[in-house]
Amino acid sequence: MSIKVKIVNKSHHALPSYATAGSSGLDIKAFLSDPISILPLQRILVPTGLFVEIPNNFEIQIRPRSGLAIKQGITCLNTPGTIDADYRGEIKVILINLSNEPQTILDGDRIAQMVLQQVEKANWEEVMELENTARGEGGFGHTGKQ
Repeated sequence: MSIKVKIVNKSHHALPSYATAGSSGLDIKAFLSDPISILPLQRILVPTGLFVEIPNNFEIQIRPRSGLAIKQGITCLNTPGTIDADYRGEIKVILINLSNEPQTILDGDRIAQMVLQQVEKANWEEVMELENTARGEGGFGHTGKQ
């Protein structure tokens, strides 16, 4: 299935694309006038030059790139980041350097991937209590280490 999404590209880079036929995410690139150095544990907001008109009942999720994470220790914060259907500003990516060394982002570097997802809206039904399950309130590691 394919959904048409309107996009304005103010960068000089090609439109986001799927790296392989089986890819879920479209690679997006940094749109920078100068390289950015990210110190260890520093957060930065990286522009992409991309603006989208997401169809109603959809969102775009911004997710880290595994290669950037393992090779340079750079990942996305607020992951997955949600871009709502009514947002019309520039897509920007929050990156953090989790390595012990400064890392550099260059113009055109693939910094993240975006995934178009359908969104179901909740219709709350307020009740006095919930049905019991075998798990109950168990959470946060209640099943042990293994």
